[in-house]
Amino acid sequence: MTWKEGQRVKLAAELGLSGSVGLAGDSAAEAGAVVGSLSLAAGCEGTVERRYERQDRHQSQEVREYVRLRSLLDDFGHQMPPASRKQLAEQVGSLEAEWVAHQERTRHVRVRVRLDNGFVLDDAREDLFTSA
Repeated sequence: MTWKEGQRVKLAAELGLSGSVGLAGDSAAEAGAVVGSLSLAAGCEGTVERRYERQDRHQSQEVREYVRLRSLLDDFGHQMPPASRKQLAEQVGSLEAEWVAHQERTRHVRVRVRLDNGFVLDDAREDLFTSA
């Protein structure tokens, strides 16, 4: 599901957070001075503050070629002779399936959710939440 800013959500599963933490405002050298763990129960409700997508940077040769040819077609296709434009369009079409697969495989949607108990989960996968 795709979340919008301001939408109410709840945790779909219990989360366990552990490791070293630092006090807000401490320098990086002082981080880790406190060690602890925290469990957040499934069903904790909160509000989506931000939604953003991240793309993996790794691209196959086919994906890079699709991007290059698509750009060429979009920018200069109208100036090309019809036969050249048709040939370029066919090349782009032959690589389109690889491009679509790349888009689906590399898109990571993340959210920042402020839970009602005051905790903020930032850069959390959107599939950790359900609609409240």
